[in-house]
Amino acid sequence: MELNPYILTGCPVETALEYCEGRLSHNIEDYPQGILIPVDKPMRWTSADLVRKIKFQLQKHFHTHKLKVGHAGTLDPMATGLLIVCVGRATKIAEALQAHEKEYLARIAFGATTASYDLEQPVDQFFPYEHITREAVEAALPQFLGEQEQVPPMYSAKMVNGYRAYEFARAGEEVELRTAHIVISAIELLEYREAGTADGPQAEAVQVSEVVRNVKNFHTATRSEVPGPEALLRIRCSKGTYIRSLARDLGVALNSGAYLTALRRVASGDFRLEDELL
Repeated sequence: MELNPYILTGCPVETALEYCEGRLSHNIEDYPQGILIPVDKPMRWTSADLVRKIKFQLQKHFHTHKLKVGHAGTLDPMATGLLIVCVGRATKIAEALQAHEKEYLARIAFGATTASYDLEQPVDQFFPYEHITREAVEAALPQFLGEQEQVPPMYSAKMVNGYRAYEFARAGEEVELRTAHIVISAIELLEYREAGTADGPQAEAVQVSEVVRNVKNFHTATRSEVPGPEALLRIRCSKGTYIRSLARDLGVALNSGAYLTALRRVASGDFRLEDELL
C-alpha cells in the first residue's frame, strides 16, 4: 500500500526547530505513515545540520529516541530553499521524492571562475567578459535543454575510490569524475545585470527583480569580486543536476568563465516554496 504521510505545511526552519507546537500531537503513533515537513533551509547550514536539529527537537516533542528522520534531496551549504524532511515511515519514500523534478533560482557571475564553481572557494582565474550581452546569454541557454551528460564539480560529495570528491579537491589531488545523465526541462533568463552596475563590482548584494522579490529569503551572498555581468536564471531539472556545473558550462559556452553566486530551490515535485512556506 502506498504511503500517504501527514504533510506539515507552513514550516520555515525556525518553526520546525520549535517542533511545530500546536500542529503535531505528542504521540508519534498518531502518524502511522510518517510526516513530511517542507522546510526553508538557511544559507550555510548543511542538509545534515538541518535534519539533525529537527530530529533532536522532534525526539523531545514525541518523547522518544527511536525516531527516523531524513531528507529528500541534498542542498549545498551555500544554497537556500526547499528541503523536504521525512519523519518516521515517511523516510521510506525519501528516495522516490528525491527523484522528482526540481526548480531553482540561480544567480551566475561571468568573467571569473572558482575551484568549487560557487562562492565556497575564492576566484582563481579571470576571463574576458566584454563580449557577453543579454542577447548572448539568451542565445546560449537553449543548448542546455534536454538530456545530457554532466561532469560534477570536484568539490562535491561524489564517491571516487571510496572517498568523497571534495576530499581529493581539498588535498590538491585531481581525479576523474564520471559524468551523470541529467535532464534540464526548462531554463530561462529572468534578469540580466551589466558589468559595473548595481553599485559596481564591489557591491555586497544585487537588487533582484519582482519575480524573485516575492520568494522569501532569496539570498545573494556577499561577494568581494564580481568582475563581469550577472544573470539570474530559473531552471527546472532532474535529480542529480549540479547547477554549479551548469554555471561553469554556461561560462565556457560564452567563451568566458562563470560561477554560481546564489542558489535557491523553489520547488521539488509537487511541493513549491511559495505554496508551502510563505
